[in-house]
Amino acid sequence: MSSSASPRLRAKFFACILAVTPAFAQLPTGPGQAETQRLCSQCHEIERSISLRQDRAAWQGTVDKMAGLGMKATAAEITATIDYLAAHYPASEMPPLDINSARAIEFESALSLPRSQAAAIVQYRTKNGPFKSIDDLKKVPGVDAAKIEAHRSRMVCK
Repeated sequence: MSSSASPRLRAKFFACILAVTPAFAQLPTGPGQAETQRLCSQCHEIERSISLRQDRAAWQGTVDKMAGLGMKATAAEITATIDYLAAHYPASEMPPLDINSARAIEFESALSLPRSQAAAIVQYRTKNGPFKSIDDLKKVPGVDAAKIEAHRSRMVCK
């Protein structure tokens, strides 16, 4: 938007941006929604955050990890965010991850893998064919075997 645009045109532009922005996140309304949106979107898209389904302790660990990586938040914002995530994105709603059909973002979210490792799993599967067991994930070069073991109960091999 150029600085020479009329104030009316600028206002219309920003109104459109504000109208479209909430459509990306689609967070349920509730206490902690604003804090969750603000904190989780500091370093990645909100969809990545809410794709996780965890119990309260796991959400606490995830938020603590983000704080350790530099997320700017007050103690009250962190508490509100954990309360919100635990209420709206609980672990009980997460279906098992089928390692032979999951997309990279699903591996990343469900197994807490870095983006590069999740992509490596999908590339390996594409090149070598379907996995025969969950242990086959450990054959993927560069993948954290400890995370595979830690999340074994959340995966299936169909």
